[in-house]
Amino acid sequence: MYKYVVKGGTPLFGEIEISGAKNAAVAIIPAALMVEGVCRIDNIPQISDVTMFLDILREMGADIRTVNRHTMDIDCSGIKTSEATFDMMRKLRASYYLIGAMLGRFGRAVVAMPGGCNFGGVRPIDQHIKGFEAMGATVEVRNGLVYAETENGLRGAPVYLDVVSVGATINIMLAAVLAKGRTVIENAAREPHIVDLANFLNSMGADIRGAGTNVIKINGVEKLRPGMYSIIPDQIEAGTYMAAVAGTGGDVLIKNVIPKHMDCITGKLREMGVAVTEYEDSIRIARSGPIKRTNVKTMPYPGFPTDMQPQIATVLCIGRGTSVITEGVWDNRYKYVDELTKMGARIQVDGRVAVIEGVEALGGAPVRAMDLRAGAAMVIAGLMAGGVTEIEGINYIERGYESLIEKLRGVGADILSVYVPEDDGKSVRDAG
Repeated sequence: MYKYVVKGGTPLFGEIEISGAKNAAVAIIPAALMVEGVCRIDNIPQISDVTMFLDILREMGADIRTVNRHTMDIDCSGIKTSEATFDMMRKLRASYYLIGAMLGRFGRAVVAMPGGCNFGGVRPIDQHIKGFEAMGATVEVRNGLVYAETENGLRGAPVYLDVVSVGATINIMLAAVLAKGRTVIENAAREPHIVDLANFLNSMGADIRGAGTNVIKINGVEKLRPGMYSIIPDQIEAGTYMAAVAGTGGDVLIKNVIPKHMDCITGKLREMGVAVTEYEDSIRIARSGPIKRTNVKTMPYPGFPTDMQPQIATVLCIGRGTSVITEGVWDNRYKYVDELTKMGARIQVDGRVAVIEGVEALGGAPVRAMDLRAGAAMVIAGLMAGGVTEIEGINYIERGYESLIEKLRGVGADILSVYVPEDDGKSVRDAG
């Protein structure tokens, strides 16, 4: 069992390089399933979600070769099965993208209901199924498995999403690429990683137009050809480090970012009294004065991202005055609040609304990562707090952050990953 041990209270100074986008990688990797030949994909983040997805494709028969740390050659032409490895899929939320990819290639898919983070409530795939059925597929969910098939191949169709869904937008786009005719997705999500997936598929011969708007049009093609592609930088990873600097104080240059993707986050940080300077492919974050109170409502892109909600809430715990967080995407994403309360935060939650009364400082405490982004928030809280913070459940954090310890230590953070035998009664402080 590993835990993070953080000694907080130290401002951060230096530079951090951002990795490839997790949410783009876990869509692009299954998209390679539909390409006839080798895809060379660059800027792949070294995170556990990516590792699991590559292992799933290998078990299905893909030939995957490592070119370097962040570049892979993926050849799925040898895959004959339309069924994926169930045990691994249950650990991975984005595994449902294999439904769209396999339906498009084989006309059939058997996929386990996805796992990943559970931060409150059910994360349904009803909008995915709606899209597949509109295109002529029969879809059933039995005993935790999704069975999807079509007798005569998928046909392009109009699909109106009842809610803006990133997952459904991506999955329907994947299925539509090799379908006969035109598919039009209305009320589509607009996130940067959706645009990145469309750019990847188009570079391989797809015909997708309108990605980044709320109407995406896909003209089906007969096949996708081999090619090379580089994944965009990770918007949420960059935002997490920006929040860390805002919380601790200091001055850090965040490198390898697309500043336009960060507008929703930089605007809010400026409201909070943080200095943000944008360059061509980097952003400088600096804070020396107090954090100011503000209100945040999460919304689909280009609004403030739900995946940054726990991190920004953590910083506002030391804001001067009362801040209000409204979660506009998920029914309940506040499981982390009890952990922050252990550290001295004053937060009251009522449904989708959290009211934060700023305190002078947080104090170190044993806490747990409740999900990926809540885990990142615990790291930020530990960096902000006086004393020592011990963080359990770090497997969630490592799903989405490459080299977190090394990157933070590189800007002056005192943070370690410590192994503690599960049958050892000692605390993390006593271990090693």
